[in-house]
This record gives sequence, C-alpha cells and structure tokens, in this order.
Amino acid sequence: MYLIESKRNGEWIYDPGMAMALQEYVKDHIFLDDDVLFPYMMHPAVQIGKFQNAYEEVNQPYMDANDIKIIRRETGGGAIYLDDRNMSFCFLFDGSNDIYGNYVSLYEPVVKALENLGVDHLEQKGRNDLVLDGKKISGAAMTLQKGRVYAGYSLLMDPNYEAMVSVLNPNQKKIDSHGIRSVRSRVGSIRPHIAPEYQEMTVWDFTDYMICQLLEVDDVSEAKRYELTPEDWVGVDKIAAEKYNNWDWNYGRFNQFEYRLTERFPIGTISVGLGVEHAKIAAIQITGDFFGTKDIKEIEAALVGVRLRKKDLLNALEPFDLANYFVKLTKEELVSFILSEKV
Repeated sequence: MYLIESKRNGEWIYDPGMAMALQEYVKDHIFLDDDVLFPYMMHPAVQIGKFQNAYEEVNQPYMDANDIKIIRRETGGGAIYLDDRNMSFCFLFDGSNDIYGNYVSLYEPVVKALENLGVDHLEQKGRNDLVLDGKKISGAAMTLQKGRVYAGYSLLMDPNYEAMVSVLNPNQKKIDSHGIRSVRSRVGSIRPHIAPEYQEMTVWDFTDYMICQLLEVDDVSEAKRYELTPEDWVGVDKIAAEKYNNWDWNYGRFNQFEYRLTERFPIGTISVGLGVEHAKIAAIQITGDFFGTKDIKEIEAALVGVRLRKKDLLNALEPFDLANYFVKLTKEELVSFILSEKV
C-alpha cells in the first residue's frame, strides 16, 4: 500500500478544501500498482455527505463566529466535525476485493491496532460506525469509482465536544427537504481507554502508530510513498478552487427546500417563508403584525435570487431604509432572523 501524505513542500495541508481536492485528484488521475492510504488532518470543519442539505446539518452562526468551514464530500453518509486534534484516514482499494460495503473488514485493522494499545470493547455497529463502550469513535463512508473503492473514516482521539455539539446542533427552523439527515450518536473518545503507558501519545504519535499498523511497517520511514509532482498540484489546486472551496458546491448543490420560521420582536411578530433552490432564495413571503409605511413586497423582491448567506443578504438590503418597512428593525436583525440566528 502506498502512503500519500497531505503535505506540500514538506508542510502538512490543513485547509479542508485542499485536503479533499488532493484525495479526489489522486482518485481520478493517479493509478498505481497497489492500494493507497491518505492520512489527513484539517482546520475545524464540518464534512457533510454528498446528498445532504447543509442547512439541516449545521449551526451556521456558530460556524461563522468560530471560523469553521463546511465541506461536502463525494461519498454519502452523515455530517461529522473534524479538526486538528484528530486524524482521519482515507483509502483507495482495488475494487476486485470484497471491501466495498464491508465496514467490518474496513475497520478490522483499526480494531487490532487499538487493541494493541489496550483498548477493549470495540464494536462495528450499525451500518458504518465504530463504537467503544457504546459511544461512537468513528464513522466511515465509501463509494465505488473507476474500479476502485474510495473509503475513509475519522478516529476521535481528543474530540472537542463543545465545538462538536454546538456546530452539529442546527438552530431550529421548520425545513421541508429530501436531504439525507444525519443520525446523531453519542460520541466517545479513544484516549481514556488506551493503556497507561500510551496516555502521553500526541495526535502525531498516534498518527504515526496508525500508519505503521495500516501499512504493516515498523517505522513510517519504511512506507512506500508516492510524491505529487508540480503538474499534479496544478490539478489539485484546480479542484480545490472549483469545487471544495466553492460555496456553490458546499451549500448550493442541494436542489431545493423550503423552511418557515416565526419570531416575536418588540415591533411585533414576523413570519418568513422561504423557497430555496441551489441555496438561493427562489421565493419569499414575509408576514406579521408589525407596522411599516412601505410595501414589504419591495424587500421580498430584493431578496429573490440572493444566496442564503449573511453577506449576500446584507448587500441586497443595503439600498433600503428598513425603518420604512419594519419601523425599528435593523438589516442585521432581519438577516439574522432569516438565517435563524439568535437576535
């Protein structure tokens, strides 16, 4: 098995979009004479499945406040929070073996490796989870493309529970959608279960250990490697720019959905109904018992066709004096309400 590290010029890549673009480029353009292992770590991000509606999965205000990105992967499955406190592993396997859809086989080397660190009571449970003492420490996904199985999972060594709970707890709004929603599971941690002699392992120690176990070598220096060429990096940059760091892929790929919300403000009650297509407002209706001197339909018309993100909505409202429509409601308060932020 080849090792392809998420490194460029000897430095680890932490940008979520670049990490995903690297894997996709290799998956689609590099065909070696053996399977491939990609370990990767990224700055805080939520990785959602290919068929999910981003707005149903995340607390966007929390993400904005804490500089957390969202990345849509090419495989199915649910939303997961990833950061630089835990390592993830992806693979390219020869599709002629029996690994596709076989999560027990996928996790088998991980279970053996963790057992060697003193971790007991591991179980592959449900469709694609690895569970430790009843709590999820890993979720896997895989797809079959061009005769190869593209698979991956994260391993929660030191999870940031506060961030994980906050970011994967969407603010409540009534959403009608056909997106595949994540099943929330109790999340655990590997570290408390490893033997005392390994408790001081850093995430990098753990990564090197797992690489050796997965590649069946005694030291990472013995790994068989593929180094990306300058031409390869041109391809990776292109994929990152056009796809994984592209708002339309991450938010706009989901076709259409509707949501409704109501809030009581000092000026009265406001209700908003939205029809959204590719993450842009296709239809909007604002109702309530508030007072205004101008027709609210002017505000509705200005918001049609606008991306459902804060800066775009504020820009669309810039020409208007909202006091003429909502008396004392500010643009920031209206946009925060539409995005279900607390106001």
